[in-house]
Amino acid sequence: MKPLISRILVAVSGSDASVSAAKYAIIMAKLYHCHLSAVYVVDTATIRQLALSKIFIPEESQEYEKSLEANGERYLSFVEELARAKGVKIEREMRRGAVYTEILAAAGEKNTDLIVLGGWERDRSSRDIIVHAHREIMVNAKCSVLLVKEPGIDQLYKQA
Repeated sequence: MKPLISRILVAVSGSDASVSAAKYAIIMAKLYHCHLSAVYVVDTATIRQLALSKIFIPEESQEYEKSLEANGERYLSFVEELARAKGVKIEREMRRGAVYTEILAAAGEKNTDLIVLGGWERDRSSRDIIVHAHREIMVNAKCSVLLVKEPGIDQLYKQA
């Protein structure tokens, strides 16, 4: 019988919850000898909607997209460093598009067994883009989805 989990994908958004999810995924990858991928999505779909709604002018859209890309690079580098500190190899990828569409596409392309998401933060609105993306991922994923809400993740990460 093959292991239930051999390929893990963690969605990275830069929120505290996604960093906790990354730490959890790193611990799992280390303990269960799984392949680990971290994916950050530059949400061009929302940027496009804001431009169409005349909330952004084209120059603002381009500036915001570049800012998201730079943030994504920093977040992926941070998660990569967290993994390296625990001796875990991690594949990192930045994608563009709608967050849930790209996370699901990446999971399919990588034959992922488990998608790891950060739990909702108390101060997030139920109409928040990340919350919407997480719901869509949970409903439409073809593999298991783990929503990390572990309050002691920092301590567990240190011990791993």
